[in-house]
Amino acid sequence: MEPLPSHRTAGVTLVELALVVATVATLAAIAVPRFVAAREAAHAGAAHQAMLGSLMAATSHASSTGAEVVVCPGDANGCRPTHDWTGGWVVFADIDGDRVRDPHDTLLQRVAPLGGNARLRSTPGRTRIVFQPNGGAAGSNVTFTLCDGRGAARATALVMNNGAHLRATPAQAAAADACMRAL
Repeated sequence: MEPLPSHRTAGVTLVELALVVATVATLAAIAVPRFVAAREAAHAGAAHQAMLGSLMAATSHASSTGAEVVVCPGDANGCRPTHDWTGGWVVFADIDGDRVRDPHDTLLQRVAPLGGNARLRSTPGRTRIVFQPNGGAAGSNVTFTLCDGRGAARATALVMNNGAHLRATPAQAAAADACMRAL
C-alpha cells in the first residue's frame, strides 16, 4: 500500500505573520525616532547656515557700499518688533538710516520661516542688528539661541560681537529652556 500524498497549501501561518509584524514594529521603534532627530538636526543646521549667510551678506554690503544694513525678524514689508526670528528675517540696506524698511531701501535678502520645530531667538531687546560701513555691528553683543525638537540639551548659542565675529557655543540652560517655549 502506498502512503497518501499530503497536500499542503501555500501560505503563511499565524505564527509566521506575528513574527513579521513584531520584527517590523521593532525596526520602526528604532528607526522613526532617529529619523525625526536627524530631520530636526537638518532644520537647525539650515537655520544656522541661513543666519550666518545673512550676517556675512550684511557685513559685506555695509563695508562695500558705505550704507548701513539692517538685519531683523520680518518679511519684505519690514521688521517685526520681536526677538523671535523663527518666522524668518530680512536684510536691507537702510538708505535713510531710520532702521525701518522703506520702499526705497534695497532688500538684500529675505529668509523664509524656519522648518520643522527649529526656533531662533535673539537676546531679548535685540530686535534688529545694524551693520555700519566699517563692517561692525552697532549696539551691544547679541546672542542667538537656536533650538529644535530634539530638546533644550541640544540648543546652540550663536554669539556675535560688535566686530561682527560669530562663534557657536552650547546654549545656557535658561536660554535653551526659553527657546523651547512658544512666545
